[in-house]
Amino acid sequence: MTQLIEPLSEQQCRCSHPPSQPPLLWYYGRAAYLETWWLRDQVQGESDLTDRVAEIFSPGALPPEVQWERLPPKDHLMNWALELQEENLMRLANRDRLPRHPLLADNRLVLLINQARALLYEQMLQCLLEQRLQMAEPYRVGRPLTAQAPSTELVGISQGHYRVGAKDDPAARDNELPPQIVNLSNFRIDRQPVSNAAWLAFMEAGGYTTRDYWSEDGWEWRQEREEHPYHWRRDDQGAWYGVSLNGPADLPATDPVMGISQHEARAYACWVASLGGELSGAVLQHEYQWEVAMRTQALQPTCRVWEWCANRFEPYDKFQPDPAPDAGPGQFSQDHAVLRGGCLHSQPAVRRISFRHHAAPESQTLFAGTRLVYPPQES
Repeated sequence: MTQLIEPLSEQQCRCSHPPSQPPLLWYYGRAAYLETWWLRDQVQGESDLTDRVAEIFSPGALPPEVQWERLPPKDHLMNWALELQEENLMRLANRDRLPRHPLLADNRLVLLINQARALLYEQMLQCLLEQRLQMAEPYRVGRPLTAQAPSTELVGISQGHYRVGAKDDPAARDNELPPQIVNLSNFRIDRQPVSNAAWLAFMEAGGYTTRDYWSEDGWEWRQEREEHPYHWRRDDQGAWYGVSLNGPADLPATDPVMGISQHEARAYACWVASLGGELSGAVLQHEYQWEVAMRTQALQPTCRVWEWCANRFEPYDKFQPDPAPDAGPGQFSQDHAVLRGGCLHSQPAVRRISFRHHAAPESQTLFAGTRLVYPPQES
């Protein structure tokens, strides 16, 4: 994470695009804060350091703009964070000097820290991509993307009782627990996430302008947005290209579409269902359907994009909260939707089948795409 901000200017580290998104420095400081909170506050009972900065790095403690204004200069924050991390590593290396605590069993503390850092790292990359999107970079597409019909390469899952959630995994966060037994009906699921070429077909068919495809909330949201994925742009010939952390590039037809909201994913599913035939009944996947398809190895994780699911982010039955700043019942209070799978930038710490990511349905800045499910074929 230090390597991400080290070469950047003070202004680059402090700017927010869009204005509602925290700056790079805030994510960087929050990583050091969380690590120190778990180790020193929770395990060792030392809260003096975290108490001093809690109002800056705890979401909701102050209005976001006030938190960002109170961030120290980049060099000061880096020195503070690196000193904390060095001391934290030394303490973790001397486990015999730490008090007995459940978080130290099975290396759970380190696993939780690594996951928190992994998610913050992705958010920092989103900030960097936002800055890239603000640049005026002339680009001419070499191989124009052409529309293709949605894939009919589907995998069938039989009706049955299946386990979802984590089991005997010290890395599991509280929202993955306890494991559940769910009853699923027969369904078919896309072998791969929705592709760039299929998304272009949706666009060319009027997907962004046809009211019938959109939910009420989605249509209201769409009125203030561009009619394409967030990371797509057009060259002077009208050909679409994508902007990544490395800059503008052609859009490979078979790559998963990225930079869409759940509202857009739902509209796409409605359009696909309207095509009829083998695609009749298309809907967004439920997270249980995704997890079961992965657990049974009917599908293999691609980890190319986070995948929007249809369901809200809610606690499992008999949920027990973790003692963590971003855990507990509060995480379910934001009317968020679930994402599964992981993206190209996801660290190994969050690339597991039971991991549940979540975001607001209108979020476009994630490295996110989607996948559809269908009713079983009639015999």
